[in-house]
Amino acid sequence: MGARGKAVAAVAVAGTLALAAAGCGGSDEPEAQGATAAPGGQGSPGAESPESPEKPAKEPIILAFGGDTHFEGQLRARLGNVETALGPVAKQLRAADFTMLNLETAITTGGTPAPKSFTFRAPPTAFKALKAAGVDVVSMANNHGMDYMESGLRDSLAAIKRSGFPVVGIGANADAAFRPYRVTVKGNKLAIVGATQVLDDNLIQAWTATDTKGGLASAKDVPRMVQAVKEARKGSDVVIVHLHWGAELKPCPLPRQQELAKQLVAAGADIVVGGHAHIPLGGGYMNGSYVHYGMGNFVFYSASGKTAESGVLLLKVQDGKVVKDKWAPARISGGLPIPLKGAAAKSALQRWNGLRDCTGLQAHPS
Repeated sequence: MGARGKAVAAVAVAGTLALAAAGCGGSDEPEAQGATAAPGGQGSPGAESPESPEKPAKEPIILAFGGDTHFEGQLRARLGNVETALGPVAKQLRAADFTMLNLETAITTGGTPAPKSFTFRAPPTAFKALKAAGVDVVSMANNHGMDYMESGLRDSLAAIKRSGFPVVGIGANADAAFRPYRVTVKGNKLAIVGATQVLDDNLIQAWTATDTKGGLASAKDVPRMVQAVKEARKGSDVVIVHLHWGAELKPCPLPRQQELAKQLVAAGADIVVGGHAHIPLGGGYMNGSYVHYGMGNFVFYSASGKTAESGVLLLKVQDGKVVKDKWAPARISGGLPIPLKGAAAKSALQRWNGLRDCTGLQAHPS
């Protein structure tokens, strides 16, 4: 989504965040603009434009995050029209200054299925659909990113390179998998890192990127994860860490999630977000940073009941810190998250706020 498209859509998300964040502090919501990409991360569009003689002031920005996304089942046919593939929620995604999702699939039409119960794959047109919906970067570091094993990984990396679409958490070696995607948004220098804490035991060795082998960035290697955040911190105003973590259908974070969040915040992460549980978990503030333990399913073919509870996480960042947060609830129907309104939205928001009780996080920035 180009600068003009994001700016046109900005009013809706700014108003949503402003209304919901009364009492959270911060100034009026900014008008969304485009982003300038800098080197780093898979599929980085290119070098940052030369700076003007006077550096632009850092303006407040709105970031949007969605959960687990793939194009299985009835969703595959939606790639026939990439402009509308993500349905009505795309309006919220385009309205933010910067949008990120978890792409929980291999990007390949071939490959060998991994020895596991569920394997997901999608054609390279998935990147076109994500871009058309206003998505700026995805993480592929999750327990489906290499569902079609080494040949699927080669196809995924080739598709990323051809498309130029920014992807983190996957690469031809560990350095590439952990490398941050860097982009400047309205004067704010962002660095985004992706990694997974969830891998099938029998696939850990095959899927984990090393110095000499391609694969996924593994958050199981905590020292390497901390190092990646410290490296991302250099020259950045905002460091975002996207993690695949937690336990399926468990509404509270595991101790290992809470411990890792503390370590990454101490290393310099301003925002730690992620998913895996297939249901939303709670979010809040930790030592000046924002942590969200699970955003649930987003574009997901098999969602129903509690796993159909979804939404868009909106964060307002000012001077390098999150000053406001908003959960815009949705419910998945036909595989797509449909934004909720009125009483249904109010009820869903109350449930979401209640999920914070078991996280140890604060409701407001200190």
